[in-house]
Amino acid sequence: MREGFDSLLDSEISPGYKQQQENLIGALLAIFGHLVVSIALNLQKYCHIRLAGSKDPRAYFKTKTWWLGLLLMLLGELGVFASYAFAPLSLIVPLSAVSVIASAIIGIIFIKEKWKPKDFLRRYILSFVGCGLAIVGTYLLVTFAPNSHEKMTGDNIIRHLVSWPFLLYMLVEIILFCLLLYFYKERNANNIVVILLLVALLGSMTVVTVKAVAGMLLLSIQGSLQLDYPIFYVMFVCMVATAIYQAAFLGQASQMYDSSLIASVGYILSTTVAITAGAVFYLDFLGQDVLHVCMFALGCLIAFLGVFLITRNRKKAIPFEPYISMDAMPGMQNMHDKGMTVQPDLKASFSYGALENNDNISEIYAPATLPVMQEEHGSRNASGVPYRVLEHTKKE
Repeated sequence: MREGFDSLLDSEISPGYKQQQENLIGALLAIFGHLVVSIALNLQKYCHIRLAGSKDPRAYFKTKTWWLGLLLMLLGELGVFASYAFAPLSLIVPLSAVSVIASAIIGIIFIKEKWKPKDFLRRYILSFVGCGLAIVGTYLLVTFAPNSHEKMTGDNIIRHLVSWPFLLYMLVEIILFCLLLYFYKERNANNIVVILLLVALLGSMTVVTVKAVAGMLLLSIQGSLQLDYPIFYVMFVCMVATAIYQAAFLGQASQMYDSSLIASVGYILSTTVAITAGAVFYLDFLGQDVLHVCMFALGCLIAFLGVFLITRNRKKAIPFEPYISMDAMPGMQNMHDKGMTVQPDLKASFSYGALENNDNISEIYAPATLPVMQEEHGSRNASGVPYRVLEHTKKE
């Protein structure tokens, strides 16, 4: 009788509690995974910076730091992958803001410049506000996340795959993707929104298939084998293919735009499209009351604003340009007492002024300079500051 009472109590209480517990496990796995991935990327970046200028382009393979970063990255990605098996897709996707928060904090901790407290606060006030908003948004996301917990069996996935809402969604997405791809490739529409919207559309399919594969693997580990369903392998192939093309478009975007801009715009677009795909395919918000849906949407908006503020305050990287600045023009002061040395054109594969190894070049290619001249600057009544360039000393 006691066993019957316990089973009745479990059947009445455990479903809601179990769903919240699975949500918490999935959220913690996602937060842990994104945090570890952020640390791994910063370790590898630190390794590449230290080895900048090395003659061996693959010298980082010989460092323990880079391999530690690689192992941490695999561990973090495994944690994020596992989180999709426990929690709804709409909860896991926005938690990628954790990686942005972690990167901002790591960047501030490992900064080498010494700042006065007032300068430090003024320099990083947007980062602090952004981190606070992102944390508040993440809390709202976890608290008001949907509680749809359907077992990822092969039959359930096939049923969702052939449902008319998802088929209509796929039709709209394919048309939009083809139009964007046409304008991007044929019309040279290299706007960042166009490129990152292509990434977001591919990413939505990636997360849908990741959740299906992770859920079927979890059920198989628990004893209900799902690997004999052909849909598992279809989802796996789609997951790999969309991830590869997604990375390709991201690489093209990184060549044209700053990484902080890609991080903020990409997070907003990818999260929005992925949540929409999860709501259509897995029916994440089915049966949820209006208050929970509105609070979840508010959490997303606050997280979006936080990520935007964090990335907006990032210092833009100034790439090394292998040429000499040719800014000694009439009317401009020259800071060098002896003028500015100009390297002659060696008619090599680089553009004029390229830095090249000229140890074996004849003395005839010695730097050429021009006669000393003076010119007044400013108004007629004010004496100007002269500018100076070197005398012509080219050896015959």
